[in-house]
Amino acid sequence: MELTLIYTIVGFGLAGISVISNDAIQVIGVFLESKKKWFRWYTLAASASLVMIVTITYGWWQYNGDISFGRLTRIPYREIQWYHCAAPLILLLLTRIGVPVSTTFLVLSAFASTVVIEAMLIKSAAGYAVAAVVAYICWLGISKLVNEKFDEITTQWKISFWRNSVWISSGYLWATWLMHDIANIAVYLPRQLDITLLLIVLVYFTIILFYVFYIRGGKIQNVIISKTGTRFARSATIINTIYALVLWYFKDLNNLPLSTTWIFVGLLTGRELAISSTNKDYKFKYIFPLVTADFLKMIFGLSVSIAIVLVIHYVIIPNQIGL
Repeated sequence: MELTLIYTIVGFGLAGISVISNDAIQVIGVFLESKKKWFRWYTLAASASLVMIVTITYGWWQYNGDISFGRLTRIPYREIQWYHCAAPLILLLLTRIGVPVSTTFLVLSAFASTVVIEAMLIKSAAGYAVAAVVAYICWLGISKLVNEKFDEITTQWKISFWRNSVWISSGYLWATWLMHDIANIAVYLPRQLDITLLLIVLVYFTIILFYVFYIRGGKIQNVIISKTGTRFARSATIINTIYALVLWYFKDLNNLPLSTTWIFVGLLTGRELAISSTNKDYKFKYIFPLVTADFLKMIFGLSVSIAIVLVIHYVIIPNQIGL
């Protein structure tokens, strides 16, 4: 077996488990938190897997075998080398200690040119700002009408409505996220997959999803739990809907990948700031450490990504050429 094939298998395997463990839980974490009281973990995992299978299969069919939904147009396929496996390995380690870094920068930085990375950074920063502003404006109005801790729903039809809305909004968000971040795993694969490779990918992703739900999201789930009211159906639905709409907007903007983690952190930041502005019992001094910690983790992940780019382009590749 050639070394490049081994590196491809290892890189794809590490990317799959690290991307889904880190980024996916930021998408389905609200769904998991709001539904775990009512459903078994494997029921939730099965529903998430079904949406994933349908979405990826649709992308594979729509884009002639390309499961990345065209996100890798500016990052051509190249033979996988050992250093391409380092990025998802670092990501996997960071995930284990609960750091919500951007998988887009951390993984794709090993493949993309500096020009593409710069464009991705600009798009992601814009996504962070848009998500924060939209969330802040929305929750200024919402927080005056909805307070999950003190305004509990008691009418049966309202309870059913909001519980069902979580399923719908979570499925929509999950599918939209996959259209962005599946590129972070597909970058290790040929740009056109045959039916056999597609089935292998789907089976592997399903196994990972079931594992993530089995461990209840792992340490990354703490990012969700620490935010106000995320376990409530109404808040979960609103978070999912706004997040999905922002992702959909940037999906149609251009075919560049962007960091969904940055959008997620921006969304939660805007939401927490709005709640602190309207709720006298939830002061800014309480949320400042949370917002700052998430932002610093985001910057830390970006710094690691830049370091990977510099090492690959200015140390490893020149030495290989010299050899």
